Amino acid sequence: MSSLTFNIQRRLDPTAESVRSGILADPGFGLHMTDHMVTATWTKGEGWHSGQLTAFGPIQISPAAAVLHYAQEIFEGLKAYRHPDGSVWTFRPEANAERLNSSARRMVLPELPVETFIESLRILVEADEAWVPAADQGEKSLYLRPFMYASAAFLGLRPSDEVRYSVIASPAAPIFTGGLRPVTLWISEHFARAGSGGTGAAKCGGNYASALAGQIEGGQNGCDQAVFLDSATHTFVDELGGMNVFFVTKDGRLITPELTGTILPGITRMSVLQLAKEFDLEPEERAIPVQEWKDGVASGDILEVFACGTAAIVTPIGELRWDGGSAPSTAGEHGGPVTNGIRERLLGIQKGTSEDTYGWMHRLV
Repeated sequence: MSSLTFNIQRRLDPTAESVRSGILADPGFGLHMTDHMVTATWTKGEGWHSGQLTAFGPIQISPAAAVLHYAQEIFEGLKAYRHPDGSVWTFRPEANAERLNSSARRMVLPELPVETFIESLRILVEADEAWVPAADQGEKSLYLRPFMYASAAFLGLRPSDEVRYSVIASPAAPIFTGGLRPVTLWISEHFARAGSGGTGAAKCGGNYASALAGQIEGGQNGCDQAVFLDSATHTFVDELGGMNVFFVTKDGRLITPELTGTILPGITRMSVLQLAKEFDLEPEERAIPVQEWKDGVASGDILEVFACGTAAIVTPIGELRWDGGSAPSTAGEHGGPVTNGIRERLLGIQKGTSEDTYGWMHRLV
């Protein structure tokens, strides 16, 4: 049972079925919001209270709210999937709840009980179940965005005495349009996503804002995304702006950069490591020099490179570019066999078409 009770106030004027059907036919990603949202408030000395489901709409906030001046906020991202029998499930929500609390500790925000987190998802999805795409709609899903921010009105660097939590939802098509294809990456040599002792392991907005400059630089050089290196030496691979990186080697290893505090501990990343044995691969987490990447794809020691995250699931990485050079793609036209195998296995578990032998799925409706 949730430790916080949610008052249910459904909209009297939900989106018309004809309008919703049109959106679900071509939802894009993060463009359209569902009819409702979940909110709750935390205050010092009282804890979490005032949980409710209400109509989606603008948030009233003071211009002096701490989040606007000191960036004290965190968020999560996960999806709800329609299964063939019509039920709706989500993927490893306990892990998202635990990561939200890890981020909260780093950003000095209150932790939210795991059961309250999961209940907030259930309440929103139950209210907006009609927004969950049908099981036969390929990779379409309902993207869920829980977030927390410091709402107390004051100007001063101290933890906020008031914090708000909310969950919103948005129907989502695959993040990369035009079907599965390898993405081209730009090595960001002048911008770092996070530094040692910073907030790299927390899922907070500042990390993503700091990645934008490198991503734009990549786009200016004909690349889809940027890959960031460690801030201290600019020689070791960290991650993309919003995805973790994996390497499949000729000698049967599945390698990813180790978590040193500058890399977000992705839920998909954790799951891919657990799936390695199914593909006869030995998972390995360690520091990876970017030069090893360049040399490995050229020599054939690295067979495949891919990125993973909630939005993209698993995406093949093709050519790697940097100022003055490039490394060839190992992905072919649609990605390698391991990349696509892991992708299909994950998607099958999430969509309910492949056996969930790990107990990862949680039914919401």
